[in-house]
Amino acid sequence: MPDDEKSPVDQLVDLFVYAPVGIALTVMDQLPDLVEKGRQRVVTQTAMAKMIGEFGVKQAGKQARKRLDDMTELLSDLGVFPGARNAAAGASSGSPAAPSTNGQAAAPQPKSDAPRPDGSALAIHGYDTLSASQVVQRLAGLSTEELEAVRAYEEATRGRRTILSKISQLQR
Repeated sequence: MPDDEKSPVDQLVDLFVYAPVGIALTVMDQLPDLVEKGRQRVVTQTAMAKMIGEFGVKQAGKQARKRLDDMTELLSDLGVFPGARNAAAGASSGSPAAPSTNGQAAAPQPKSDAPRPDGSALAIHGYDTLSASQVVQRLAGLSTEELEAVRAYEEATRGRRTILSKISQLQR
């Protein structure tokens, strides 16, 4: 019997009794499939979000490390952030550090009459032209003797802490 031939009471019974029962039966039959479909969607989306997040954090860490290395090197070159060689030279000579303008002891400057070591003998070509972050990237491929030569040269010249720390880590 078509809907327009049904009485208003029959139409109300269809709408409020039979339709909800039919929906409930359909949901019960298809519920496992709907749950699995929902689970797959959530797991896939979560895995994708995690992968993108990890990639973003890794990239940000690389950028932060590079900028920190560059700033440390720049500050070391300007004498604002004295390198480890200056502190080591002051400790070994026994001479007191000269006071700085802000009341803190400044690291002593290396003696100008000492000959500067030659960096051309190092295993890293063009060492003196490289930034600290560029040197750090090349250290892992060096032998124990080559690492020690780079360490001694860096301590005697610029004393960049990022390079010296990485060498120390690799020598352990």
